[in-house]
Amino acid sequence: MNDTPDTEPTRILIIDDEASFTRMVKLNMQNAGNYVVETLNESLQARMVAKQFKPHIILLDVVMPEADGGDVATTLRESEQTKNIPIIFVSAMVSRKESHRGLYRSGGEYFLAKPVSSDLLVDAIHQVLNA
Repeated sequence: MNDTPDTEPTRILIIDDEASFTRMVKLNMQNAGNYVVETLNESLQARMVAKQFKPHIILLDVVMPEADGGDVATTLRESEQTKNIPIIFVSAMVSRKESHRGLYRSGGEYFLAKPVSSDLLVDAIHQVLNA
């Protein structure tokens, strides 16, 4: 997906229980290019919202009170409508080494450390969507 005005905007779903994080990322992404961003602060609604919004990519917090990111990802992958949507797991619970690497893969999954700059986030989204 590129961010020229005459192309379809990239739809991003952000699932994180921290409303301040989702607001900040939504604002940064909308200012960064041709993105439509939907935020969700309750992980139990993830599959329903993903089916309705049809995101190109999902940013998913790892640690949430209702259902953790792994459970949410499993639920999304069980549905025909959402199973092929790429997911980037986002977490503040990473090692110092990991926090400086930007986007990385582990066990076939993509991860980013919080806090994440909007430039790094845009780069990570492009890497995953173009992989």
